[in-house]
Amino acid sequence: MSSMRVTFPRAPIAVALDAPSLADVRTWAAETTPFVSCLKVGLEVFYRDGREAVVAAREGALSAGVTDSMLFLDVKLHDIPATVRGAADALRDIAPDFLTVHASGGPNMISAACLALPDTRITAVTVLTSLGTNDLATLGLVGPAEEIVVRWASMAVEAGARAIVCSPLEVAAVRAVVPDDVVLITPGVRPAGVSTDDQKRVTTPEDAIRLGADLLVIGRPITGAAKMADAARTISLSLTERDGAT
Repeated sequence: MSSMRVTFPRAPIAVALDAPSLADVRTWAAETTPFVSCLKVGLEVFYRDGREAVVAAREGALSAGVTDSMLFLDVKLHDIPATVRGAADALRDIAPDFLTVHASGGPNMISAACLALPDTRITAVTVLTSLGTNDLATLGLVGPAEEIVVRWASMAVEAGARAIVCSPLEVAAVRAVVPDDVVLITPGVRPAGVSTDDQKRVTTPEDAIRLGADLLVIGRPITGAAKMADAARTISLSLTERDGAT
């Protein structure tokens, strides 16, 4: 397995296009894609608009003159292996760069998704960033979040996953146990002074990168801003300027 870290065309940001309409998906993509590497289409939008959401995101990028945006299809598949393989295969025509599955579905389920879409980075979601210690205990998951995340991440990579979703607080521990070519994706990223909303395990974009993250999922701090393009540009510069200084 290659030890090369993945490179991204622009700032290592996946902007969450949780837009209220297809027209907004298109507009949000057009405004943000000059500054970010990846467009993330999630459950809410995909369940509402299906493949049209992906088309709208890609059309928005093209309208901004960007032809190399990556697609992060965040639908978090979680079922028996045969069903997940069938669902992943049904997404073949979309050809996402990243497709999420729940790590808690186990190694056979993860492997099934990888077999269905060998050219996609199957992305295992570990412990949701909305869950705190008390939530995990309620679910019967014993131990600190970091221990659970590291255990699930190692299992997922052994099963074929080529990307892992974890909170910024666990990313350094995960980076220590997975190959360098595994993409570590961190939601729960908020610029200093911005509301954490429903996220519980959070940090700033700069700290997430410093700790070992490869790609940051950022939604409301960009898409909720009065001037979306300016917000995307500001966060992008905070990351690219840091990289240029190191």
